[in-house]
Amino acid sequence: MNGLWSPRVLGGWRVPSAGPVILAVNHSHAVDGPMLMGTAPRPVHFLIKKEAFVGPLGPFLRGIGQLEVDRSGTDRTAVTGALGVLARGGVLGIFPEGTRGEGDFSALRAGLAYFAVRSGAPVVPVAILGSAERSGRLITALPPLRGRVDVVFGDAFEAGDGSGRRTRTALDEATVRIQDRLTAHLENARRLTGRAG
Repeated sequence: MNGLWSPRVLGGWRVPSAGPVILAVNHSHAVDGPMLMGTAPRPVHFLIKKEAFVGPLGPFLRGIGQLEVDRSGTDRTAVTGALGVLARGGVLGIFPEGTRGEGDFSALRAGLAYFAVRSGAPVVPVAILGSAERSGRLITALPPLRGRVDVVFGDAFEAGDGSGRRTRTALDEATVRIQDRLTAHLENARRLTGRAG
């Protein structure tokens, strides 16, 4: 990542140095996941759509600890794998919106709340800004080479209400708490970096 672009990492110290943690990342460009993997202070295991695990990329992704997920339904193998990462004290990266979009956390799905409430792992919001602002001249599908991409880590927080409940209501309430914290972090990150919404 540092060879192709100029990432600026802000707040990396906010990621707990040990123990399970979930990085909740906005997603507006295909390079967002690799950018976070290349700049995070700890190794990150992402849930990645199974369509990406084709050809030589499949063994490579599995070799670096990425988790294949079938998005057509509830993928129990992927869920078990993700919970296993957290149970071993690892870092799970999640795009809470489920797919690439505006990157503004406006359409959260329940998966993040489920993993946070079920595991008890703290959530660290991450805003990646600048990856989708402009296209490169040589490869238009990528950001400009040597262009600045900001990776801004926020304060860790607990998604659950402390009761340990895992009911549908508890997950819905956790999703609202998560959405509020992620949206606030994104706004703060935009102000901090001088990037418009």
